[in-house]
Amino acid sequence: MDTFGRPTIAKWGWLLWRLTRRLWLRATLISLLAVAAALISIVITPYLPSGLSAKIGADAVDNILNIIATSMLAVTTFSLSTMVASYSAASTSVTPRATKLLIEDRTTLNVLATFVGSFLFSVVGIVTLSMNAYGEQGRVILFAVTILVILLIVVTLLRWIDYLIRLGRVGETTEEVEKAVTHAMRARADMPNLGGVRWDGSKPLPDNARPVFAARIGYVQHVDIGAISSRAGEFGARVYLGALPGTFADLNRPIAWVTGAKGDFDPAHIASAFTIANDRSFDQDPRFGLCVLAEIASRALSPGINDPGTAIDVIGRAVRVLSIWANADRGEGTGPRFGNVYVPPIRIEELFEDMLVPIARDGAHLAEVQIRLQKAYGALACNGDSRFQSAALKYSRISLQRAEAALTSEFDLKRVRAAAAQVKARAKNGRAARK
Repeated sequence: MDTFGRPTIAKWGWLLWRLTRRLWLRATLISLLAVAAALISIVITPYLPSGLSAKIGADAVDNILNIIATSMLAVTTFSLSTMVASYSAASTSVTPRATKLLIEDRTTLNVLATFVGSFLFSVVGIVTLSMNAYGEQGRVILFAVTILVILLIVVTLLRWIDYLIRLGRVGETTEEVEKAVTHAMRARADMPNLGGVRWDGSKPLPDNARPVFAARIGYVQHVDIGAISSRAGEFGARVYLGALPGTFADLNRPIAWVTGAKGDFDPAHIASAFTIANDRSFDQDPRFGLCVLAEIASRALSPGINDPGTAIDVIGRAVRVLSIWANADRGEGTGPRFGNVYVPPIRIEELFEDMLVPIARDGAHLAEVQIRLQKAYGALACNGDSRFQSAALKYSRISLQRAEAALTSEFDLKRVRAAAAQVKARAKNGRAARK
């Protein structure tokens, strides 16, 4: 069974997974504790001994709830203002595309949900107490739940203090982007054809192929391959995908082609399996994460920031991420799960162009960046098959050409050329070792 992170997750499951990233859902679940406490007290109250409320101090629950309501409102307001400032700083110093990960970060969501939920819990508890819905024995239940909420608040505050120190920092944000890219890359490397049949375009489409167009303009965020296969199977059809997650779809570009359909087949059923939105998503689109990492490096190399160290750090992360694809077994395991859906693969050149070409362009005038790039190409040239090695050598030459056009110091040029020569040597040694 596929988890929510797998590329073949159904559309409803993916939307449900996205829903769990919403703040209001988590806050609502915590605030329901007050309602649950009221309901539980009605059932348990007859079994509690009389006078227990006075013995354990449950009469003070009114004051405790008032303190929680007042303090949590202030803490939530402060936390929100701090987060907005951190997101603004991340947008300026890193890239606006990375703030989406910060907004959907689990720690941030859990913290705000705890604060907002605790505030709502206390308000609901105060209102319920004023209605005398609990009674003397029922106060014991509310008191016990309130103690649990206080413990939750304390633990959350300690985590939040540690997290705020790092929130919005360039290194921390870059780390979050790398985690998202790594997750998406591993999922796609395990199932590069999304469970369908590999279709690299070498064979032309059948003459009777019917195009399927998107219902709106935007980026493809998710493709429900299972739904496409099921619908195609009902009509004995085969479907050729024309748009992978991350593709910009317009009303005149086919997102798929259908051939061999029998009966009253409606292409709209295929189009409905594509989730299209205004922006790209990290989930099914590993190339988007590579583009965001490249944007971080390009922003660091801009004259206004001039931070080559961050670019060098991103290059190291690029090697880790691309090595996942280079060392993956792209055979789809036991074979395609959906034999009537044909899926175009991600080209190796696209990964290099998304990740390393922008850095080579913007860092062409910096010898330290160019040398680190050549070392990255050398590391990647030792991985994967001959196609991956060819791509590493190709973009090593392109980066060297950019450096030769931008560097003015002969000393720097010699160092970059020496690093580029090492790429060829490592690629040659890698081929010999595999033989």
